[in-house]
Amino acid sequence: MHILVIGLNYKTAPVEIRERFAFKEELKESAVQTLKATRSIQECVIVGTCNRTEIYAVVDQLHTGRHYIKTFLAGWFGIAKEEFVDSLYIKEDDQAIRHLFRVVCGLDSMVLGETQILGQIREGFLLSQGLKATGTIFNTLFKQAVTLAKRAHSETDIGKNAVSVSYAAIELGKKIFGYFDDKTVVILGAGKMGELTGKHLRANGVNHVLVVNRTFERAQSLAEKLDGKAYIMDDLFTALVKADIVISSTGAEGYVVTKQDIQTISRKRKHRPLFMIDIAVPRDLDPAINDLDNVYLYDIDDLEGIVEANLQERAREAEKIGVMIGEEVGMFKSWLNTLGVVPLITALREKSVAIQEEAMKNIENKLPELNEKQLRLIRKYSKSIVNQMLHDPLVRMKEMAGQSNGEEALELFVKIFALEEEMKKQKEIKERAESEKTELRFPTLGVSEAPVRS
Repeated sequence: MHILVIGLNYKTAPVEIRERFAFKEELKESAVQTLKATRSIQECVIVGTCNRTEIYAVVDQLHTGRHYIKTFLAGWFGIAKEEFVDSLYIKEDDQAIRHLFRVVCGLDSMVLGETQILGQIREGFLLSQGLKATGTIFNTLFKQAVTLAKRAHSETDIGKNAVSVSYAAIELGKKIFGYFDDKTVVILGAGKMGELTGKHLRANGVNHVLVVNRTFERAQSLAEKLDGKAYIMDDLFTALVKADIVISSTGAEGYVVTKQDIQTISRKRKHRPLFMIDIAVPRDLDPAINDLDNVYLYDIDDLEGIVEANLQERAREAEKIGVMIGEEVGMFKSWLNTLGVVPLITALREKSVAIQEEAMKNIENKLPELNEKQLRLIRKYSKSIVNQMLHDPLVRMKEMAGQSNGEEALELFVKIFALEEEMKKQKEIKERAESEKTELRFPTLGVSEAPVRS
């Protein structure tokens, strides 16, 4: 049994490829059920976000698992394999476990340490679990991953430092105002950066947004998105009198607001604090404005400097989480190794029971004068002897399975107790059950060919 991850993300595939592999929300259940019914797949979880599409699977063999997952992707999305295989990454066993832990903790995200992916992975797991597409291995692995991510974010500061210009602006604003509920934001210019920062401010409690632009139609369009009010540039001073926060990104040549302008309106503003963010290049706001009392001016370099410092801080916190991940991988592997004990225990018990039953038949044949009561007594004590003899070997076997050389130890155990025949029978039963699964076929793409090593 192996754990396999096959996917593509923002590092391996551009958006024009990623968007072709986005699972539609209303078809996710069907996708999971179809994947689970695919040959070689024992358990599966699909994770889909704007930045990644990943399939996690427990497979019986790595090469067939790789083949059939690629076949599933090709068939589900109607895309020939050769068009996307170069964009895929494949991680197996230990690497797959570590990858999941890194992803769920936000260490593999475009924004280092972001927490949204935790909810997305949890959602994907719960969907598969509800459809009975997960079992012993993934039920344990994904619960451990979610718990790890929560602990990583609570025990480190990886999520406490803004790593985008717009979020850095909000962090600064909070340091000045504490909260935004009663603050008025003036957005100069209806550009994308101003819109993004305005949306973040709205999400952080800002209720009053004024949009000022040379073209009133564009100002009105952005104001509607932000549930605000539109002004033309001629009414700039009117808007600035009301402002607590100014975000400027007009792209105009020369300063749109000068030190003199702010001095002119300061009396009408009653000297209230004014937080000004200049994200335009060339700059919109006169740097001399920063000399005025109760005015806090930051340009794009200031914000990017904050972002860079915060990224470095997050990277340091990520190292702490990396240590946690290493420990968790070791714990999961130890647990996973013990699963190999289950079929051995079954095989050993079946063999011992068969030996005990054969011995009882011989006793009945050689001692026909024994009555039923005497036979029951012999049967009881012979079973007791067998169980006592098995007890210590089974305890040692479980201990050995959790060690680094657990797989070799279990193989040795099979040889010592001559369990090859019993293990072969279990394997045949499992393979018969697997062969009864419905194999996917997508004849238009010709993807039902025999598995190949890749």
